[in-house]
Amino acid sequence: MTTALVIGAGPAGLMAAQELAAAGLGVTVCDAKPSVGRKFLMAGKSGLNLTKDEPIAQMLPQYSEAAGPLRACLEAFDAQAVQDWARGLGQDVFTGSTGRVFPRAMKASPLLRAWLVALNAAGVVLRPNMRWQGWDEHGAVFDGPGGRETMAPRVTVLALGGASWARLGSDGAWRDTLVARGVPVADFAPANVGLQISWSDHMLRHSGRALKGVRFTAGPMSSRGEAVIGRTGLEGGGLYEVSRAVRLGHGVVVDLLPDLDAAEVANRLARPRGKASLSTHLRKALKLDVVKTALMQECARPLPQDPATLAGLLKALPLLHQGLRPLDQAISVAGGVPFDAMTPDFMLTSQPGVFCAGEMLDWEAPTGGYLINACLATGRWAGRAAAAYCADAA
Repeated sequence: MTTALVIGAGPAGLMAAQELAAAGLGVTVCDAKPSVGRKFLMAGKSGLNLTKDEPIAQMLPQYSEAAGPLRACLEAFDAQAVQDWARGLGQDVFTGSTGRVFPRAMKASPLLRAWLVALNAAGVVLRPNMRWQGWDEHGAVFDGPGGRETMAPRVTVLALGGASWARLGSDGAWRDTLVARGVPVADFAPANVGLQISWSDHMLRHSGRALKGVRFTAGPMSSRGEAVIGRTGLEGGGLYEVSRAVRLGHGVVVDLLPDLDAAEVANRLARPRGKASLSTHLRKALKLDVVKTALMQECARPLPQDPATLAGLLKALPLLHQGLRPLDQAISVAGGVPFDAMTPDFMLTSQPGVFCAGEMLDWEAPTGGYLINACLATGRWAGRAAAAYCADAA
């Protein structure tokens, strides 16, 4: 028997388990995979970005329409709280030049190991290889190593992730289970995702190289950053921040020279170039590197000779693409359980005693610390609410 059941062992689920155990409840965490936190570990391979060190008033707009429903839990577990939590596990953190917060170890594994030690000390039971199959009249049903098994907890927190990176556990299979129970679920859509582009052979020669120091704009969204030329498209943090606008139908333009205005670019281009080729002139007059020059040729060949027209292209080069990359290749997803299907404490209105947390909720945010912060915050909020519900029902 377990008093509290958490299904899903990512950051949201583990944080919910931490809060339930702190309230004195017996907690079991079940996960379909053989080990926990797989997507969390993958996120930490290039430096785990835990949060963005900025006031909550700056953070909230990054969650778009979900800012209102998420406000209370993010205020209760803001950027400073995330840093204090990591330090409480013995993992020092630091803030980079862009305000992003990382563990000093620059990876997720030490933090996850310390967290699991603390959860074990608190009595939390972790059960891997337990795939949730929904509910029957006796409780939550799982297919596990020993066959089919049923648990009948007093409260349940669902933290099953979104529908990207299915091989790491977030496959969205829970959607049909909830819909069958009368819970509405908004369709999944890719977020923080690259563009599919059918490059010419000319551009494929630059595969693996970075497009640096540029600004991407799509509709009302703009982001300065970089992206990597891949064999089938373009990927990178600078692009991810405008992917929502692309999904909504806006075109993408890239400013190859964001530190110069169009007039200055035109003035430099108007300088005599003698017998130099246009590519050489671009390099000498504007310090335009070979990747940016190649992208110009790819998207706007033949390039105009008029300095003002060419300057306009350098400042707003339309990116020709075939849409966003597939859902399973996205870092995160939009869609999931809508907030109007839950109480303000994230309890399903049609399933009393069942709470939701993490990416399975219908919210999205750009990379840069906002994703993990909200997963931790919603897990903490749901865990505390589930503990309070359990106490009230006692």
